[in-house]
Amino acid sequence: MEKMQVEGPYNFDLVLERLSIDPLNRVDSDKRSVKVPLLLDGTPVVAQVKAIGTTEEPEFLIEGTEGPYKEKAAERLTEIFQWHFPLETIHQYFQNTDLKPIFDEHYGTPVVLDFDPYGCLLKCIIHQQLNLAFAHTLTERFVKTYGFQEEGAWFYPLPETVAALTVENLRELQFSGRKAEYVIGIAKEAASGNLDFKELKSLTDEEIYDKLIKLRGVGPWTVQNFLMFGLGRPNLFPVADIGIQNALKKLYQLEEKPTREDMEKFSKSWDPYLSYASLYLWRSIE
Repeated sequence: MEKMQVEGPYNFDLVLERLSIDPLNRVDSDKRSVKVPLLLDGTPVVAQVKAIGTTEEPEFLIEGTEGPYKEKAAERLTEIFQWHFPLETIHQYFQNTDLKPIFDEHYGTPVVLDFDPYGCLLKCIIHQQLNLAFAHTLTERFVKTYGFQEEGAWFYPLPETVAALTVENLRELQFSGRKAEYVIGIAKEAASGNLDFKELKSLTDEEIYDKLIKLRGVGPWTVQNFLMFGLGRPNLFPVADIGIQNALKKLYQLEEKPTREDMEKFSKSWDPYLSYASLYLWRSIE
């Protein structure tokens, strides 16, 4: 067991609330804990992260990472939960913007990454053009059919596993034919080494965009969500996202959803923390 102290504010209860939206996440809100599936050098490790501090003085107990992967697990958990990112700086930045009330209401909410970049990209593809409830249902079927479970935590199917599937295999789970092709195609790229997620981390947002946009099924919305929740990049604002459009409509009391020009005008003062603006706008309607 290891203790981890981070700089406040950091509201882990709001983190758990958002994580619990995904049925694959093993969240225990009463115990203020979550099981995190980590694939470290190909070895599955399940870390349990439990909050024992407050929003102002955050502290965590980490279990399950003892042994040779202790340091890598701590590094990855810091990355996933963005424990190294100063949220007070973000909060103060937005105090002089139209988003002040939302940032005050959701004080200390970090951008938390998906537990695995490869799984994040597959999830983005599966979620495209679906309502959130069915998107989670479809992802859950996919992971529970072809992924694996360790200590109660679900791991996404390995690239090699998905690369060997047929479109018909995924059609049985209610994938569309095209979505099935996209998921299998991305898995093949990852399994062959053409899509290297460790390499992506070292590239700029623009370089990653240029690389991913060439993949079948990957559009701007997919890349932006991957950059935000797969890699934790701080300055993304997916203007095509319906949730953000609805949140802006509510915030500015618009009669119709905002246009792209409206969104670009609203968001100009939120740079260079557009990812946080996006997150808090989502939170405002969840």
